[in-house]
Amino acid sequence: MSDLDFRPLIEGRNFGARLRGITFEQTQDPEIRTQVNALFERHGMIVFEDVEPSGRMHVALSNIFGPMKDHPSKAVPRVDQDAMPGVIDMTAKPNLEGRIQVGGKELVSWLPWHFDHAYNNELNRAGVLRALDIPPEGGLTGFVDGIELYQALSPELRNRIEGKNILYRMNVYMEDFRFGAPDDYKCLAENPYAKPVMDEAIGVPRSVHPAVWTRASGEKVLHVSPWMAEGIEGEETPEGHALLDAVSKEVFSLSKSLGYWHEWKPTDMLIWDNWRALHAVSGHDPQYGRRMQRTTIKGDYGLGYFEGGASSDNKVLERTY
Repeated sequence: MSDLDFRPLIEGRNFGARLRGITFEQTQDPEIRTQVNALFERHGMIVFEDVEPSGRMHVALSNIFGPMKDHPSKAVPRVDQDAMPGVIDMTAKPNLEGRIQVGGKELVSWLPWHFDHAYNNELNRAGVLRALDIPPEGGLTGFVDGIELYQALSPELRNRIEGKNILYRMNVYMEDFRFGAPDDYKCLAENPYAKPVMDEAIGVPRSVHPAVWTRASGEKVLHVSPWMAEGIEGEETPEGHALLDAVSKEVFSLSKSLGYWHEWKPTDMLIWDNWRALHAVSGHDPQYGRRMQRTTIKGDYGLGYFEGGASSDNKVLERTY
């Protein structure tokens, strides 16, 4: 990395890297693109610091990792579909209606640990995210490495969950969040966007993804998304639900020591491996706004499918956060 200012994301750990000051011109350099891709494959996440805070830089960084995937729902706001195709705009205005309570606080934009598109048979490769409107407190984005989760999971739970497949369904009603929910979790008010999204999902089959999968490099990944999980395939029983809840609760517990929470600056952008890492949002005080923009990188790990062999033509519209 002679041309790049590279540092570990967390000292002493393999997950994540920091790259400071990469320029727009460097994103066009084939040799640097190869180096950055290798870094991403090895570490699963890159925080780009001190970069040009622009839409063109967002797109240029995204294009290093592969073609972008446009959002299939026309209702999701775009930044500029002609100049920046695939860049979506996610704005939480001050005093947003949808609110939850967790940790004794009333929050908006809180999201539990998950991987994107769990409710689809295909999983996008990655997301590239940046912040435009940053609340003065909270509003952090969290990441936890599935390789580290697998290694840290209790041997008893690891042995029981390995080889299982998890069922997922699009469900943005926060009242329905179940597996791994903190003891004091409470949905105070649903976000008004939830009903039209749920209406679109009526009749769509559930997706199925392995709880543990093995990377080509040999590492095993715990890849359970507590959010939108509905149960274990073939074990939708009290015992099966108890196992999924126990694993999900351990994900939340382990994330306290293994998780990385990114405090945003306008000159930051970051990418994470959606096949390897889980992410979450800390939420923030309802009086503040928060605005994020993201791209989605195409790809699939080839292990997901729809329950009952349903056609991919039935895929639900995705919601990106």
